[in-house]
Amino acid sequence: MTVNSSNPLDVEIAALGGGSADLKRYVGQVVLVVNVASKCGLTPQYSGLERLHEQYAERGFSVLGVPCNQFLGQEPGSAEEIAEFCSATYGVTFPMTEKVEVNGEGRHPLYERLVGFADGEGHSGDIRWNFEKFLIGRDGQVVARFSPQTEPDAAEVVAAIEAQIAA
Repeated sequence: MTVNSSNPLDVEIAALGGGSADLKRYVGQVVLVVNVASKCGLTPQYSGLERLHEQYAERGFSVLGVPCNQFLGQEPGSAEEIAEFCSATYGVTFPMTEKVEVNGEGRHPLYERLVGFADGEGHSGDIRWNFEKFLIGRDGQVVARFSPQTEPDAAEVVAAIEAQIAA
C-alpha cells in the first residue's frame, strides 16, 4: 500500500524479522537504501556499508538493506538465514527489510519510487545488479544513485552522505 507521494519513506515494507520496517522513522534522517544479496561477488560490500552505518549513525544516518533474489538467485535464503549470514559474516547491525523484487511487474513500491532517479552516468530505470545504492535526504527525496560496483566508501558516496548530513 502506498500513498500519493514521491517520498520513498511513505511506503509500507516489512522488516526482515517480521513486522513493519516503519520507514517513516527515517523522516529527517539521511538513508542509503541498498538492494543486497548474500551470494554475490559484491557481497563483501556489506563490510563497507556497516562501516558507513557505524560512522554516521549518531549524525542521523542509516543504511537500509533490502534483500533481493532477482539477480541469478543470489539471495535464496529465508529471512532467518539472511539475518544470520549478515550478522555472523559481516557484523551487520543496520536495519534490513523483507526480501522484495526491485524490477519487473512485482517491483516493490519502494523501488517504484527510487528507479526514476538517474545516477552520475545518467542511468535511470531498472536496477542493474545487487548493491545498487540510493541516497535519500532528510526531506525524503532521492538525492543520489550509485552503481552496484561503486564501493560504499568511495569518495563520491561519502561526499554525498556528508553533504546531506550537513544540510
